[in-house]
Amino acid sequence: MSDNFPPPPPEQPQPERQVPVGAVPAAEPSPWAAPAAPPHTQRTGLIVTLAVGGGLIVAGAVVALVYSMMSSVQDSIALPPERSDAPYSEPYDGEPYEEEPYGEEPYADEPAVPTPEATATEPDVEEDVTITACTRDPQIGWQSAKVKVVNGSSTTASYNVGVEFLDKDGTKVADGVTGVVDLAPGKSVVDEVHGLGEVPHGTTCRLVDLMRVPTGG
Repeated sequence: MSDNFPPPPPEQPQPERQVPVGAVPAAEPSPWAAPAAPPHTQRTGLIVTLAVGGGLIVAGAVVALVYSMMSSVQDSIALPPERSDAPYSEPYDGEPYEEEPYGEEPYADEPAVPTPEATATEPDVEEDVTITACTRDPQIGWQSAKVKVVNGSSTTASYNVGVEFLDKDGTKVADGVTGVVDLAPGKSVVDEVHGLGEVPHGTTCRLVDLMRVPTGG
């Protein structure tokens, strides 16, 4: 050894453990004994055991509940229907009732109301209506016509009189209508028919849609 390192200290004697008087000295563990199980392994086994036992209890309760429900359903199906308290009535043995077919009774045709027609001696309505004047208003350019209606029939009648206003080419440029109500036989009336809108110079008047309807005896 080098002179630079000091020598190691001497070993100190270890004090011996004193055993009290009357006490049994602890046995030394056998080298052949199995090692003790760690504490956490024992707790894990306990938890597994409790879990398995709880699962078996729950499964048993479910099976018992299902069995009880099936039994109650079978009992309800097997029960006979309750008897009605209504009185018993015997079947009807009478002859069947035959309903007669419904039919409307025939009725006589109502007589048709005759439509008043002009007799052979009645003049045509065209003979009762004439145009007495056909003029154009110089201020607004509207055309008008004066018509005279004479009831040439033998009964009181009402008239419908229409007038068309035609240009030089015969094309309708305006029209108008008037009426006479309950004109007595042989009586006459003069009325004026106005067209709507301005018309050119030289416009003429023409009667259209003449109609006479008897309204009295």
